Amino acid sequence: MARRYDSSTTTFSPEGRLHQVEYAIEAINNAGTSVGILARDGVVMASERKITSGLLAPAKTSEKTYKLCPHATCTVAGLTADANILIDQARLRAGRYAYQYQEPIPIENLVEHVCNYKQAYTQYGGLRPFGVAFLFAGYDETHGFQLYQSDPSGNYSGWKATVIGANNQAGKSLLKTEYGVKKETDGDEMKTDDPTGGEEIELPDLAEACRLAVKVLNKTMDGAVASPEKLELFTMSLDEEGNCVHKILNAKESGEIIAQVEAETQSAGDT
Repeated sequence: MARRYDSSTTTFSPEGRLHQVEYAIEAINNAGTSVGILARDGVVMASERKITSGLLAPAKTSEKTYKLCPHATCTVAGLTADANILIDQARLRAGRYAYQYQEPIPIENLVEHVCNYKQAYTQYGGLRPFGVAFLFAGYDETHGFQLYQSDPSGNYSGWKATVIGANNQAGKSLLKTEYGVKKETDGDEMKTDDPTGGEEIELPDLAEACRLAVKVLNKTMDGAVASPEKLELFTMSLDEEGNCVHKILNAKESGEIIAQVEAETQSAGDT
């Protein structure tokens, strides 16, 4: 039945589905895993590196993490060629906004622009959806550090911690149990319509978020042991002057975090 409706992006099936968009999402689910975690003092993003050949020369710049403007970055899961088009659109929008208004673009405004561009490719004939999902990390003075996820349909949503790419459901399950410290509120302040049951999540710091990101990748990498060559850790924080600092951890720094996670795992197993 689907064959009658999956040849066109703009044709709905009787169930109200756009099959080409679902195929694009499935392509992302087979891509390398990427994790985004919001911390008290910044944002951590970790990505799985797919090493296809030992003869392949390492990229001079990151293949997973891209700087959009001084206060915004994104991580890619899916087709890098498709991602390059959207990254150029995001950089162009950020530059034009700064030129027109003489201030940095709000993060959600930037994400919305990219997602509107993606949505157009699901609405007009002769086009196909972009086979790429993004995690956007950024900072603005109004809302502080923010983390957004978007998919090929043009949907986007804000998250405290999320996973895209292969085995993302397993990664999200781990984040639900490991992310933050849940503190119970006083009974007098507890609201009956509170979905968390009166619990508040305290955000981790950058170091804790880095360790949690490595734990998630360990769970989603199909039994492969995490190593500095197989993953990329990125942090965004503020310096003393309030400027955003983008940093991709080198092999030594990543190795130290991986060793800490392994030590915690072993100690937990001993108990």
